[in-house]
Amino acid sequence: MTGRVLQIVPMGNPLLKESCKSVEDPLAVEIQSLIKDMETTVEYIGCSGLAAPQVLAPVRVVIFRVMKTTTNPAYQLTPEYDPEGVPWTIMINPKIMPLSEEITMGWEGCLSLPGLLGKVPRHHSIQYTYLNRQGEEETRIAHGFHARVVQHECDHLDGILYPQRIKNMADFGFKEEIIKQMERP
Repeated sequence: MTGRVLQIVPMGNPLLKESCKSVEDPLAVEIQSLIKDMETTVEYIGCSGLAAPQVLAPVRVVIFRVMKTTTNPAYQLTPEYDPEGVPWTIMINPKIMPLSEEITMGWEGCLSLPGLLGKVPRHHSIQYTYLNRQGEEETRIAHGFHARVVQHECDHLDGILYPQRIKNMADFGFKEEIIKQMERP
């Protein structure tokens, strides 16, 4: 049985500004139903990730993936770290720990800010721990684009959208225009 395609709430919705509640019981029917609906939603949209508050669920649940390849020039994949990409991953109550002080800049978009991109500083290397959909704890190390995606999605759980992290607003604009600039010789 498949889930429902959920509506994505846009920037400006007050829920996107709040810190989310921890999930008490990962196996609860409502959490498992939310996960199924989030999976259906990301497959329908064809995105890299989604956080529960983006679908009006103020709980600490994230789904993400890292594609093996992309035609989007804004996404700076790092196949040297994840040559096969990273399959869809469900994270419940994730926690992130930077592994170094190294910060890298990269373009980010967001389903809650459709059509926009911004250049955002992120930790290059992180360790993250979370509960999987079965409620079991997992820990991973991530570098490059993988680390960027995890940090972006987990920011949503603390009421932070990527424009709040942009250092130079000249690096923020409409995706179509930014990509045109990238493709110029």
